Amino acid sequence: MSKNILVLTGSPRKGGNSDKMADAFIAGAQQAGHTTVKYTTADKAIKGCIDCKTCFSKGVACSIPDDFNELALLVEQADMLVFATPLYWFSFPVQLKAAIDKLFAFLIGQKTLKIKECALLVCSGDKNESGFDGIVASYKLITGHQGWKDSGIILVSGVLGKDDILRTDGLKRAKELGESIL
Repeated sequence: MSKNILVLTGSPRKGGNSDKMADAFIAGAQQAGHTTVKYTTADKAIKGCIDCKTCFSKGVACSIPDDFNELALLVEQADMLVFATPLYWFSFPVQLKAAIDKLFAFLIGQKTLKIKECALLVCSGDKNESGFDGIVASYKLITGHQGWKDSGIILVSGVLGKDDILRTDGLKRAKELGESIL
């Protein structure tokens, strides 16, 4: 069964390591017959949630006019959500975090999502794998709260320069994860 997969990227660096991971995952998922949409949060103006709790009350997901309302339409269509991001201070970069925070709109607006599974692709310049603990914990809390199945976590450390990921198996693992989605 073909899935509609939404890949949210967090890097402001075009063609960087996490961007390449996203593209590798997408290539694998498309080979497996899935439809994919890549949404680059760093190219969008998404303000942080202000907890006004007026979500969906004015005909759009968020009452604060920004690019989240465009993203919300894609979220509503998605069967799977993938986060592809660099590690910033042990967590998600602000561009992606703002989008994640605004998923709150679906809870407040009592909108049921079709999303049933998700995945996490993260790379970091840090060579210490424990540096991923914060982002992995956040991801697991999100999936648990939403009742989403974790379809995979790929962590690639020691990739700081723009093409460092090419010297690892990170792209191969990301593509294989995309191919493995049922």
